[in-house]
Amino acid sequence: MKKPSAADSEATQASTVPSATTTTTNLKEIQSLIETGAYTKEVRRISRAVRLTIVLRRQLSYGFISGFFSRVLPVNSEAYKRLVSYLPKDSGSDEMDVDTAPTTQPPAKHVLPEMEIYCYFLVLLFLIDQKNYDLAKVCASDCIARLKNINKRTVDVLASRIYYYYSLVHELTDSLAEIRGNLLALHRMATLRHDELGQETLLNLLLRNYLHYNLYDQAEKLRSKAPRFEAHSNQQFCRYLFYLGKIRTIQLEYTDAKESLLQAARKAPSTARGFRIQCNKWAVIVRLLLGEIPERTVFMQKGMKTALTPYFELTNAVRVGDLELFRNVADKFASTFASDGTRNLIVRLRHNVIRTGLRNISIAYSRISLADVATKLRLNSDSPAADAESIVSKAIRDGAIDATIDHANGWMVSKETGDVYSTNEPQAAFNSRIVFCLNIHNEAVKALRFPPNSHKEKESAEKRRERQQQEQELAKHMAEEDDDEF
Repeated sequence: MKKPSAADSEATQASTVPSATTTTTNLKEIQSLIETGAYTKEVRRISRAVRLTIVLRRQLSYGFISGFFSRVLPVNSEAYKRLVSYLPKDSGSDEMDVDTAPTTQPPAKHVLPEMEIYCYFLVLLFLIDQKNYDLAKVCASDCIARLKNINKRTVDVLASRIYYYYSLVHELTDSLAEIRGNLLALHRMATLRHDELGQETLLNLLLRNYLHYNLYDQAEKLRSKAPRFEAHSNQQFCRYLFYLGKIRTIQLEYTDAKESLLQAARKAPSTARGFRIQCNKWAVIVRLLLGEIPERTVFMQKGMKTALTPYFELTNAVRVGDLELFRNVADKFASTFASDGTRNLIVRLRHNVIRTGLRNISIAYSRISLADVATKLRLNSDSPAADAESIVSKAIRDGAIDATIDHANGWMVSKETGDVYSTNEPQAAFNSRIVFCLNIHNEAVKALRFPPNSHKEKESAEKRRERQQQEQELAKHMAEEDDDEF
């Protein structure tokens, strides 16, 4: 095997040092943003610091974090000693420590609450990435106890992230039930403090906690009684819509469930592929339960084809109305449906498959015996003709088919199909499309944001270029943040 040359080792060092220097520079920028945001009470600076941290997440190491602590916290402070104790000593022994503590640290009168909570956030991210979940649970609990004594709007952004990772660590260790009482107490505290970002984050965490254990009634009671306000985070709003769609589906309110699930999938960022896949899976089931057949393009979306294959075959079975094919697909992908939590919903689809098959039969035959109907529907029972008669009667009563039953001869007699354009169905279809487009337009208008006094000030070309550059950087950071969030 060829030994690496001196030139190769120099090139490796040259590529490592700029990366380490960039990480150190970004950490210093984060420090400046948090300190400035704390003194000027600007929440947007704290939010920008969090977004930069998500970008730097993969470069974090023991050396960077300990050096950052030495620079922003007094070494002899209680917060510094407590935070350093959470860092595993052997995690960065083989890495280059480029961000060491300064030789002379400026005296600090007190530790900024924003900086202390941010340091907790940094340690929590590092421990989760190292899969050290037990230590991460202890760190998150300690940070939650510290947050109960801090009531500042500039801390709310950091607190919402701490709440999220606090729940995530317990979910990864299968101990979500242990923190349900704590989450309820934190939600009550956030409500009393008018922390709206914390309220929507904790509400979603509580809904996820309840749905994890299939406690749909309790989740709906909490959701209906929780205070309502305008959403502050697009990610949290998407999660809320997804959980609402799941609750509505279980409660048989399929129309509202379909609207919530499709809206969640549409609002989710393109980088949140896993979240959008889950939304589409539930949306497909709900549309099938409503008697609709999703378009093929739903299953052919980029990056989703493999994950949606079981639901595509299920849709094909429902569309054809073949009960035997439906059973085969349900058995073939039983493990997939069970892991997705949609197995019980698929059991409900059996009635829809029978109804679709019966509708196809009524269109194809003007008169057919009930025994032949049972054969075509592949009803496996002791008295298929009697079962077919009851199924046809119920379909006629519900308006699924336009036919009559000749009980004397055992026939199903279909009526002539009329012209659909002589009914109000086309008008209803166009009306639903127009309402959908108007809702999208109204949501887009509400989402527009303008800088203050933009109509009064005329910016120069240099300021315009600087603003456009900042907007591009912000959009890049937000895209990477969305990928991490979902």
